[in-house]
Amino acid sequence: IVQSGVVAPDLLATTGEAMVESDLLGVDSHGISMLMTYEKRWREGTLKLRAHPRIEKQTACTALVDGGAGLGHPVSAFGMNLAVDMAKAAGVGIVGVRNSHHFGAAGVYARIAARRGAIGMVTSATRGVTMVPTRGAAPVLGTNPLAFAAPAKRHPPFVLDMATTTTAAGKVKVYDLNNRQLPSGWVLDAKGQPVTDPKQGFDIVFNQPEGGLSPLGGSPEMASAKGYGLAMMVHILGGTLVGSSFSPIRNRTQKPGDPDDIGHFFMAIDPAAFRAPGDFEDDLDDVIDVMHATPAADPAKPVLVAGDPEEAERQRRLRDGIPIPASLDTLIRGICERSGAAYLLA
Repeated sequence: IVQSGVVAPDLLATTGEAMVESDLLGVDSHGISMLMTYEKRWREGTLKLRAHPRIEKQTACTALVDGGAGLGHPVSAFGMNLAVDMAKAAGVGIVGVRNSHHFGAAGVYARIAARRGAIGMVTSATRGVTMVPTRGAAPVLGTNPLAFAAPAKRHPPFVLDMATTTTAAGKVKVYDLNNRQLPSGWVLDAKGQPVTDPKQGFDIVFNQPEGGLSPLGGSPEMASAKGYGLAMMVHILGGTLVGSSFSPIRNRTQKPGDPDDIGHFFMAIDPAAFRAPGDFEDDLDDVIDVMHATPAADPAKPVLVAGDPEEAERQRRLRDGIPIPASLDTLIRGICERSGAAYLLA
């Protein structure tokens, strides 16, 4: 692919690292399983694989970056690192990205900030229209992810990585690939009734104009409304603020070959702007210690802190490898055959 000039080597490396990291963390919905979608966008002409990020405007602590209709991974890594650079100089850095595509797992970029000693927050607009709003029967919002990471000293960083729907659309895809029954409440049909059949759920989320994913909180109505409002907040930061499109509006006017124009939002805060160096990390370690020491309702299931399950899964997969279901393996082999790339999975 690189030799053919389809994609620049540096963009490929950054994208590959982000996708592998997603799979190592157990976020199977946002790693290598997205290859089919990226191939489809490229063949449709909407995805520019040689586009490099370009800063459009910048102040001491803010920047707007044009993704050039390229993959979301390189511009997102660039945006988060730029936000941290500004935070180290000014205390806080905020970077908006427009004209991008799907960027994988939001937590991958929040972790960049934590590794560099900063607090990081990430939000993003989406291409897909999958969330049914509270009291609604048709989807109008995407899964609109939110991620937050904070560095500790003795512990791994605190990392919250979540969709604003009850589950991410990609997880419905993973359940379909593995032919596993969907948990009740993830997907709703046009009458608001839960769907548990994985193939029916996949069809509703990805192909049907009615029904879709429930907002975070599912039911009762008040909890659902808060999840719906959170999704709107995330879109305002990751879409409206940076000048990227709102999917229901874009889908009415998008022509063949037009980019998805997805927007992202990256914020970094330097704890040293508020505390003496190391004090924040020490206090966060103490907070995590208290959480871990909380008596468990079930001794076999100790209290966890956000980021614990992903870190444990990362260590398991580094040791044992990343599992690939047979159905996904067949799809990856097809991409390799069409692109002329070598199939290297063991």
